[in-house]
Amino acid sequence: MSGGTRTPALMFQGTGSDVGKSLLVAGFCRLFTRRGLRVRPFKPQNMSNNAAVTPDGGEIGRAQALQARACGIATSRHMNPVLLKPQTDVGAQVVVQGTVLANAGARDYFRLKPSLLPKVLESYAALAAEADLVLVEGAGSAAEVNLRAADIANMGFAEAADLPVVLVGDIDRGGVLAQIVGTHALLPAAERARVVGYLVNKFRGDPSLFTPALDIIGGHTGWPSLGVLPWFARAADLPAEDAMALDQRRDGPAGGEGRVKVAVLRLSRIANFDDFDPLAAEPEVALTWVQPGRAIPGDADVVILPGSKATLADLAFLRAQGWDVDLAAHLRRGGRVIGICAGYQMLGRVVRDPEGIEGPPGEAAGLGLLDVETVMRGPKTLREAAGTEVGSGLAVAGYEMHMGKTAGPDRDRPWLHLGDGPDGAVSADGRVRGCYLHGLFAADAFRRAVLGLDGAPVAYEAGVDAALDALADHLEAHADLPALERAAGL
Repeated sequence: MSGGTRTPALMFQGTGSDVGKSLLVAGFCRLFTRRGLRVRPFKPQNMSNNAAVTPDGGEIGRAQALQARACGIATSRHMNPVLLKPQTDVGAQVVVQGTVLANAGARDYFRLKPSLLPKVLESYAALAAEADLVLVEGAGSAAEVNLRAADIANMGFAEAADLPVVLVGDIDRGGVLAQIVGTHALLPAAERARVVGYLVNKFRGDPSLFTPALDIIGGHTGWPSLGVLPWFARAADLPAEDAMALDQRRDGPAGGEGRVKVAVLRLSRIANFDDFDPLAAEPEVALTWVQPGRAIPGDADVVILPGSKATLADLAFLRAQGWDVDLAAHLRRGGRVIGICAGYQMLGRVVRDPEGIEGPPGEAAGLGLLDVETVMRGPKTLREAAGTEVGSGLAVAGYEMHMGKTAGPDRDRPWLHLGDGPDGAVSADGRVRGCYLHGLFAADAFRRAVLGLDGAPVAYEAGVDAALDALADHLEAHADLPALERAAGL
C-alpha cells in the first residue's frame, strides 16, 4: 500500500454476513468523533430493503444512516453509492448515488458492476475530501473469490482505493478459526497483504481461554489480533439492517397485566423494519414478530402491517399465511390494525401495478379494511417529512419512501398532516389506519398516545445515542486502538 497523502482510512471486511461489521463501524465512528476527528462512514455496495432518505432526496442503507448519526453529521448519498434492494429471489432494484438506476437480475447486475466502480470511487473521493478519517464497511464475505472479477464491495474496492483492511470474524456462530484461516487461504497474496489484522467479535466467556486460538490463527495467517470483543448486550438497542436479524431479534417484554401486545407481520420482502424498534423499547409493550406459518396471536391489541419492497407479492404472501383471516378475526374481537407504507396500501380495496414497477404487471384485491385504492406509478417519493397527528396535534417526524398514489373516501379522514398536506387514512370506526410516513413511532408522545401507554416515558432517540456511546466505550476498552490508528495512517 502506498503512503502518499491519502486521507486516513480503514476498511472493515467480514468473514461472512451479519458478523457485526455495521455496528462496529458505527461504534468506531462515534469513538473517533469523540476524539475530535471529522469521520465519514462509507459502504461501496449494500444490499438491503432497509433504506434511509438523505436530505437531498436520495436513498442509502440505514446502516450508513446510523453510522452518520454516530459521527454527528447528516446523511449523504455518497455514503452508500450502490444500494441493491431485493424485489425477488434473483432480482433487485439498483440505486446509484441515491437514485434508482434500473431493476436487474443477478446476471445482469454482475455485468453492470464494472461500470459502477467509477461512481463508487467518485463518492469515496467526495467524502475523503472533507474527512480526517474514513471508515469503510465491506459486504458479505471478503473471500467471495468466485465473484472477485467484478467486485466493488470488498477487496476489489480496497485495491482500487488502496485501503488497509481489518477482517471481522463472529465467534458467536462458531468456527471463527476456520472463518479467519479459511479467508486467508482463499485470498491471493496481494490481498492477504492488505489485511492489517483481525477482530474476533461477539465473544462470550473468559477471553483468556481464547489465547491459544489467537496463536493458532497467527501461525496460519501471520495476521495479528486487533482485539477480542466481548458480546455487546446493548446491540439490541440499535437498529439492525439485515432482515436475517429478525430471526434473532428479541421480542418485547413478556406479556403481563397492563401490557400492550403488538404483533408485526414478518412479510417476505419486509422493508424498513426498524420502524418498530421504538415499540420494542417500551417496557409496557410486548412486541411479537409473527413469523410465516404462525397465526396472529389472538390476544394482540394492535397488529401492524410493515413496509415491503414488493407490495403485490407480499399481499399474496400474507394471504398464503392465512393472515387475512386472522386480521378479520382480530377486528371482530375489537383489535386495532395499522399499516405503514406498503402495509397501508395492502389495507385498501385494490392495489394495481400496471407498469410492473415492483414485479410483473398486475393487480390484486386488497384486504378491504380501508376504503382506498393504490396505483403503482412514479416518480418515487423520497423525502424527509414532519407534521402532526390529526386530532391530537402530537408531533411526528420521519421519511417517505414509496412508489404509488393512494386515493379514496377514507383519505377524507387522514391520520397525519405533514408539511404539504394530509397523509394516510382512518376507517370510519377509527380502528384501522395507515400512512406512508416511516419512522413515526420514534416520536415519544405520539407513540405512547397511539398505544395508550401510561407508564414512565421512554426517550427513544436519546436511548439510541446512549447505546452508541456505550458501544464506543466498549470498543475503546477491548480493541487495539493504537494498532488501528497506525494502520489507518493517523
